[in-house]
Amino acid sequence: MNHNYKLLTPGPLTTTDSVKREMLFDHCTWDDDYKAITQRIRAGLLELAHVSEPEYTAVLMQGSGTFGVESVLTSVVGQGDKLLICANGAYGLRMADIARHAGVCHVLYRQADNRQPDPAHVARLLREDRAITHVAMVHSETTSGILNDIEAVGAVVKAAGRTFIVDAMSSFGGVDIPMADYGIDFLISSANKCIQGVPGFSFILARRSLLEQSAGQARSLSLDLYDQWKTMEKDGKWRFTSPTHVVLAFAKAMEELAEEGGIPARAARYAANQRLLVERLGALGFRPYLDESVQGPIITSFFYPVGSAFTFQEMYDYIKAHGYVLYPGKVMQADTFRVGNIGEIYAEDIEKLAAIMADFLKEAGRWAS
Repeated sequence: MNHNYKLLTPGPLTTTDSVKREMLFDHCTWDDDYKAITQRIRAGLLELAHVSEPEYTAVLMQGSGTFGVESVLTSVVGQGDKLLICANGAYGLRMADIARHAGVCHVLYRQADNRQPDPAHVARLLREDRAITHVAMVHSETTSGILNDIEAVGAVVKAAGRTFIVDAMSSFGGVDIPMADYGIDFLISSANKCIQGVPGFSFILARRSLLEQSAGQARSLSLDLYDQWKTMEKDGKWRFTSPTHVVLAFAKAMEELAEEGGIPARAARYAANQRLLVERLGALGFRPYLDESVQGPIITSFFYPVGSAFTFQEMYDYIKAHGYVLYPGKVMQADTFRVGNIGEIYAEDIEKLAAIMADFLKEAGRWAS
């Protein structure tokens, strides 16, 4: 099997060899050195979000990003609370699915995949329904690639005195998010996204006072956010077995983020990658699904060229054989595919992809370049 390719996906993504090498070492979860690494990660995450103890705190949670989202929604939203979910893609709708399964009282504000949730509409919903206590939304909705305006929505949520929960899974570390300035009370992300680690745990940055108020109301044992935090607060020990190899890799990835120049430098690289991607694929007839004004820097959905007849699988197999892996479309109402540009991806990779794509179109004989 050929493993010699790079991932053009929104995570898992292509990591550095040095991050991979960290996973060659076996660590004990009870070891003081290992617990110290956990504590350094927690402190470093708060710094990336421009917040600090004691107002904010960080919790690491075993599992993928969805585990982190479920942990927050099922721990923080109490039995007498009501959650407003703003959704314009599959991951906002997944929040609603989590709420349904857990019996969390909620209401869904559904927006089209190519439109941002409207802050004015959120404000009206909060005025009309005083029972709503929490508002949740996705920042970078990778269904389409849209980047939602969490700053504007956060402002109306805070003005209404509600709690604001943000799924920043595919943006944190690659887009600067001043958490307190945006009025965010709980932010969730994952090890295998813009910080460029590998899959295995999610993390939650939380306003400490609100986290403390959630004690005893979790609907799950293993995803109890408060209990996870209380255990981790003592000395860095995780409640249950932690993904030690993944934690070591993530610590290295955080060091490499700092070496690159922090979030500003990484955000600039990702944004430059995305602009070049649109330019090069546009020259081949691939038009972006989203308007430029709402397009995020993480992943881009493209329409197929007019008149083309090849399948995604044909294109995928050809591109993969030549060194890159694409992502299938997820927008239901349009025939698209997606290309991510985060991870260890640079301008030279975008240029190579465009050249490979041009060769594919010629060989397919279904699109005249």
